[in-house]
Amino acid sequence: MVHLPAPDHLLQGFPHQLSGGQLQRVVLARVPVLRPEFIVADEPVSMLDVSVRAGILNVLREVRDPMGLSAVFISHDLALVRYVCARTITMYLGTVVEDGPTADIVNNPLHPYTNALVQAVPIPRVDQSHAPLPITGGIPDERNPPSGCRFRDRCPLTEARCASEAPRLCDIGNARRVASHLV
Repeated sequence: MVHLPAPDHLLQGFPHQLSGGQLQRVVLARVPVLRPEFIVADEPVSMLDVSVRAGILNVLREVRDPMGLSAVFISHDLALVRYVCARTITMYLGTVVEDGPTADIVNNPLHPYTNALVQAVPIPRVDQSHAPLPITGGIPDERNPPSGCRFRDRCPLTEARCASEAPRLCDIGNARRVASHLV
């Protein structure tokens, strides 16, 4: 199912004898054996080169769909998210700031943090903007987050109430939710 060449040969080998793609496929081969209903994949292809990534993502989709698996993919890579996920949840410092269908999130981000993530994705075009991202500063200490909106110290659209009032995650229709005073 996971397209491992010569799986019998791999049983006699050691992990250091496998490529990164082979290692990922061995991990994926464990999924159908256990017959789970739900899997969590945390940065499943982050350390793989581009040619191997596509193969692993295809295998993830091939294994997930026929088995009826629900899967959560945790990633900073919006290209991966767009390719694999039907729904996207953006989090900042452990708080959901936006939630909705992936195409809507990527094509029309409503939260300033989601917008910065979308703008950070490189686009292979000559006329692509090279302007700095709209957020500044460092990530606050998650053990002692800022009062009010957790993103306020980095947000280009901060208002006075952001310092004292945390925005609620509100349903805005079309299966989308956002936590922002601006929406």
